[in-house]
Amino acid sequence: MLRARRVPRKVVANRSSDGRTRTPVTSPESLTFRSDVTVELVKSSASDADVLFAARVSTAGEQSLDELKKDPERSKGLINYLMRDRHGSPFEHNSMTFFISAPIFVFREFMRHRVGWSYNEESGRYRELEPVFYVPGADRKLVQEGRPGKYVFVEGTPAQHEAVSGALRESYEQSYTAYQKMLADGVAREVARAALPVGLYSSMYATCNARSLMHFLGLRTQHELAKVPSFPQREIEMVGEKMEAEWAKLMPLTYAAFNANGRVAP
Repeated sequence: MLRARRVPRKVVANRSSDGRTRTPVTSPESLTFRSDVTVELVKSSASDADVLFAARVSTAGEQSLDELKKDPERSKGLINYLMRDRHGSPFEHNSMTFFISAPIFVFREFMRHRVGWSYNEESGRYRELEPVFYVPGADRKLVQEGRPGKYVFVEGTPAQHEAVSGALRESYEQSYTAYQKMLADGVAREVARAALPVGLYSSMYATCNARSLMHFLGLRTQHELAKVPSFPQREIEMVGEKMEAEWAKLMPLTYAAFNANGRVAP
């Protein structure tokens, strides 16, 4: 798997027709290629106890606060009941904030999820974007077989992987060179960025609660326990898998109930 590597920028002079040197333009050798994604849990306020006190207020009123002092393990049956019968609101009284670095095309799919999510993304208007681009790794299935709505992805041949890698790298070099040239010519960042492809890496903070995350995972991961099958694009599934691993550690009883009930968000 290709991983991020910081490479010092090499620059070449950009000369105008009158021979005068302008601001340097980044050369293709300075591009970084990745096939992974970054997901970091930067802060959280999330536990199984959050589900319990929220649920019990309906019958216990202010006495529901006692749940904060109890071992949630004693009430895992209630969590399973809420999940099974889809009483969803108690799963919203928590928060998780993730830092994510992934290709722009992943974020375009990610931000289709609006309910229970908040986003702030790196801006191409306010900063010069780094030359970090996505190239599929050797384990990425490349070939789609079957008719629309009923297809599978299968392994590509070594020749296909080489063709994809070569074509993408060449395209990225051309687009980033064009981007840098426009910046060197004094063009605004918000205009110059139009030359950049969706394979460029971006970064964002994404904040959610357990209920909105479960809905995301139900659609963006493929899992043998899922009652409703999903067929996500592999790159966003990679993000989902990393987020799921962090959430499972924070709310193990809720996570177990999610899996036990077919991975359907309540």
